[in-house]
Amino acid sequence: MKHPTISIITATFNSSATLEKSILSVISQTYKNYEYIIIDGDSKDGTKELIAKYKHYITYSISEKDKGIYDAWNKGIAKATGDWVMFIGADDFLFPDTLESYVEFINQESTDSTLYISSKVHLLSLDGKITRTYGWPWQWKSFKRINLIAHPGSLQSMKLFKSYGNYDISYRIVGDYELLLRPREKLNALFLNKITAYVTEGGASSKIETFFELRKAVLNSNSTSKVQAFFDFYVQLIKYYGRNLGKKFGLTLYLRKEF
Repeated sequence: MKHPTISIITATFNSSATLEKSILSVISQTYKNYEYIIIDGDSKDGTKELIAKYKHYITYSISEKDKGIYDAWNKGIAKATGDWVMFIGADDFLFPDTLESYVEFINQESTDSTLYISSKVHLLSLDGKITRTYGWPWQWKSFKRINLIAHPGSLQSMKLFKSYGNYDISYRIVGDYELLLRPREKLNALFLNKITAYVTEGGASSKIETFFELRKAVLNSNSTSKVQAFFDFYVQLIKYYGRNLGKKFGLTLYLRKEF
């Protein structure tokens, strides 16, 4: 049985309200062959003090100004020595057996050409309530148009970054999606059909911005036609506003376009 090293990278900025819970979810993992890297953007709210509190559990940390989350992730990748890389947010939390489940899956299903493994996550509202479960298997047919995979808590082989480069820091939200567009249909991806993390959703403004960035990533990758890209963009906007309208009337609408 293989025991791969997993590099867990967390980018933080003024994250003291949630970071400790996220740290505890990492250091309580049943699988212990991991390294833990925290890249802080020069926080001023006590985040640095929390990192110092758990310094004996953290392989590497630094606090300095950066150019956003993808710049921080790139710094983390530069320090990572693992076989696989996992990114979790400062307000995301792993299940205790998340790494163990992934390693068992790697030993059963993965090959040397596997570059990416995703799973399912519970999405949390800002007040900590589960809103829905998210995450579907990677398929190029759908992925080239819209992101339906759960990136937080997923695994990237270090070979992915060596072959296709690091994150494009011109993106604020969907740089992870853009990087996975680069291999196109050549991406060898697997799906662990299990819930592995709790992921906190952002507010309405970040959601709208996400749609615009998704359109930018798709257009820049030439993965589909401009007509298709704009069509998918407006479909997502309609679905988003449809859900919000439904909530006002006490309805829960699940609008998912099947590609």
